[in-house]
Amino acid sequence: MRVLITGGTGLIGRQLCKALLAEGDELTVLSRDPASVPVKCGAGVHALASLAEWHPAMSFDAVINLAGEPIIDARWSAQRRRVLWESRVTLTGELVRHIAAAERKPSVLLSGSAVGYYGDGGDLMLDEAADVGRDFAAQMCKAWEDAARVAESAGVRICLLRTGLILSNDGGLLERMLLPFKLGLGARLGNGNQWMSWVHIEDYVAMVLRLLRDERACGPYNMTAPQPVTNAEFTAALAVALHRPAFFIAPAALLNLVMGERACLLLEGQRVLPGKMEMAHYRFSFSTLADALRDVTR
Repeated sequence: MRVLITGGTGLIGRQLCKALLAEGDELTVLSRDPASVPVKCGAGVHALASLAEWHPAMSFDAVINLAGEPIIDARWSAQRRRVLWESRVTLTGELVRHIAAAERKPSVLLSGSAVGYYGDGGDLMLDEAADVGRDFAAQMCKAWEDAARVAESAGVRICLLRTGLILSNDGGLLERMLLPFKLGLGARLGNGNQWMSWVHIEDYVAMVLRLLRDERACGPYNMTAPQPVTNAEFTAALAVALHRPAFFIAPAALLNLVMGERACLLLEGQRVLPGKMEMAHYRFSFSTLADALRDVTR
């Protein structure tokens, strides 16, 4: 299978490229730094510096859209909001236009999204049928998904990847948390009651491969493990995995002051359940947080 991947040099993309190469697929990665693609994604992986290089005569069997600037790295100024929007919604729209223009269209588009689609869900259990939230992150996710859905009119099967917190020993948010926790400075965020929907990178990649190959799969999928936890539970579990105490609390007022509006990503949450993956009888390798953290921190 010939696969085009956007965002292929990121945490998820690197692991996905490794898995696809092991299955014998031919990969092309869209990257602003094409020279880094063989190093990060694997020898033999082709690179595109921009979508303008995708000419209609080029054909791909599948497209996996993982592109998007990190949402938590900088304050949501008007300029930063534009960067976040363009890297997700605008790029996806451009990608879909190239799909529509291709002489031989891909059969499937797997397109990124996030559990932030649901906004602050409180204690509600959220499956794929739950309503979209109203905040900036939720509305951006909706627009992101809507841009991908346009490819359906070209006869392309669409799966929307509503992604939770990825647990990996190779980068991501967990990597940023490890140092303070190892120093005994781990902290609960606010009251700790907000839900965290997580997934081990190994399960995430396996679910993507399942959706890629299963011609019956379509629509949104919650890409999370079946047992979400509260922030207080996550904090305690990570401390146990690292054999360190975690007695501190990061007050909500302080986080709001330092981070501005994006503090909602830490102080609000979603209790997300992978309903459609479980209905498809996917068996998680890491269904409990303790097992997942034990694996990625060893």
